[in-house]
Amino acid sequence: MITTEEIREMTDDQVLDRIRELREELFRLRFRGSMMELENPQLPKTIRRDIARMKTILRERELVGGEA
Repeated sequence: MITTEEIREMTDDQVLDRIRELREELFRLRFRGSMMELENPQLPKTIRRDIARMKTILRERELVGGEA
């Protein structure tokens, strides 16, 4: 799990790259989960929340940048 402070320290490009990586990992977990039992069934939920957290921070930056 990544914290909001860590996300805020990242650049937009780094955040977008991390989102891309997490989406790929989520895809692999879904595939693996359909074939067999996952070791940690909460992991997809955690990844989805991390992606949402990153997208929220990107949107905040976009709104703040538009006002300035």
